[in-house]
Amino acid sequence: MSPTDDIRIDPRGYRFGAFVTLAFALIALVFGPDPVGLLAMAMLTSLFLPGATVGPQVTLQSFIFRAYIRPRIGSPTETESFRPPRFAQQMGLVMAGAALVLGLAGVTAGFFVFAALVTVASFLNGVFGFCAGCEIYLLFKRATTKAA
Repeated sequence: MSPTDDIRIDPRGYRFGAFVTLAFALIALVFGPDPVGLLAMAMLTSLFLPGATVGPQVTLQSFIFRAYIRPRIGSPTETESFRPPRFAQQMGLVMAGAALVLGLAGVTAGFFVFAALVTVASFLNGVFGFCAGCEIYLLFKRATTKAA
């Protein structure tokens, strides 16, 4: 894939991924920075990594969606660029990674702050279809693109 390619993805797929993220983030919030909460955040970090580096189309959640859910609900009526969701995955990776590192370092408040950010962002995306990272990407893109 060249940098100019624009892969199109099913927006329902990354909304499904947001629900998976929400489940792990809630586990982390409930258990806090003890072994279960840290394991949940470590799993989230590993789930974000492929989406942050390549795009949401290569995540485990995307595979599950394409293999088991999309065949039952049919093809999407519209697709969108992978770029804004990839940026959202990068933000998720940073926040989940920060929660994990702070939790391992014993900074309980920092763990909860970043776990809460992941929880709120995934809730907004999964329930309302509002992808905060996607919106930040688009704002940044508009601010840095020169008018024709």
